[in-house]
Amino acid sequence: MLPTEDEFDEEDVALYEHHRIAVDKGQSLIRIDKFLTEKVANATRNKVQQAIDNGFVLVNGLPTKSNYKVKPLDDIRVMLPKEPRDTEVIPENIPLDIVYEDQHLLVVNKPAGMVVHPAHGNWTGTLVNALVYHFQQLPEMKGNTGRPGLVHRIDKDTSGLLVIAKTEEAMTGLAAQFYHHTIERTYWALVWGDFEENEGTVNGHVGRSAKDRKVMDVYPDGSQGKHAVTHWKVLKHLRYVSLIECRLETGRTHQIRAHMKFLGHPLFSDAMYGGDKIRKGTQFSKYKSFVENCFQLMPRQALHAKSLGFIHPITKKKLFFESDLPDDFRQVLSRWENYVQFE
Repeated sequence: MLPTEDEFDEEDVALYEHHRIAVDKGQSLIRIDKFLTEKVANATRNKVQQAIDNGFVLVNGLPTKSNYKVKPLDDIRVMLPKEPRDTEVIPENIPLDIVYEDQHLLVVNKPAGMVVHPAHGNWTGTLVNALVYHFQQLPEMKGNTGRPGLVHRIDKDTSGLLVIAKTEEAMTGLAAQFYHHTIERTYWALVWGDFEENEGTVNGHVGRSAKDRKVMDVYPDGSQGKHAVTHWKVLKHLRYVSLIECRLETGRTHQIRAHMKFLGHPLFSDAMYGGDKIRKGTQFSKYKSFVENCFQLMPRQALHAKSLGFIHPITKKKLFFESDLPDDFRQVLSRWENYVQFE
């Protein structure tokens, strides 16, 4: 398990075909779990049964059961929630902005636009591709093959700080701190609208939307999703938008983005959560033009992982790091400050 702001806890969106077997016309009747155990390399009976129970095995296009008897000419497909691919990560000479490094771990400042780890649609150019080029034999968390060094992650278009483990001992110690929510993480976000209060807490389960599996919804009644808590406070009131700081108590997929939308304050320029449209302000063409220019300057969600604090897993010393806002975020913030001052 790798708990993070963008934790590896999300349900998978799609299934990919890993094996397809056309049963011989002379095949005798045999339980499908036994049949697949014999046919699929490195498969165990238990793993096959789990795949069947999860609906990952289709017979003639339909999910089946472990006690189904395979018949001649059956079409059997094994579908899994990850694209079939070798888990080997290709080293790439991509520069890293290293904030801190010792023999056990490093802290990097990830630019917006960089995917953290290889996955469907992004097999190269990721932070992990850069890490395996610059560092040898990075550890991997159990169940997360192909993601060496990663203890947590942030979205592709979110900038900011990430801690990377260089040894097994460091990875275990850091993962435990994420699991027990003792890691200190703050994010700065520019959101639509003003707040009546200067600070508050969002406590609402976060889970995938039934309408769009790429988007997370908030379920305040706890009926779906996972427990999620975000503490926020306003740093600057800018009339139409607000600069806020979010402190994460938990780390769910798109937690800040979903929680802010739930409050009616989607992140500025966040297309996935409705922040790429004017949500507050006048209808004057001058204002519309100003906002559109800001969108063009920062065509991503205005979210930055500002600070990161944790206990060093080996030395047991408290470490704390902060990073400056990237240029696009800083320029958009400056434009809003000037706009409301001289309006």
